[in-house]
Amino acid sequence: MKKDELIEAVMNEAGLETKKLAQDTVNAVFDVITKNLSRGEEVAVTGFGTFRITKRAARMGINPQTGEKIQIAASKAPKFSAGKSLKDAVR
Repeated sequence: MKKDELIEAVMNEAGLETKKLAQDTVNAVFDVITKNLSRGEEVAVTGFGTFRITKRAARMGINPQTGEKIQIAASKAPKFSAGKSLKDAVR
């Protein structure tokens, strides 16, 4: 499902009158999640899941084109852990 399809589904499921209202709603949810993660805060939606930031340690890697060893810097990455209700729904 692409974002446009998600917006259409939200509009139909929530009984929203316009696609613009559904689009604003979906964008607001994504913006809130993004802003909280950028501040280092996790976002937990009971039954659905939890969005959080994980830290990746610095490590040595290998350039696949040259075989040269390279240092890969530490980084942060978003992670989503599905909640029980979501897991049960897809089983």
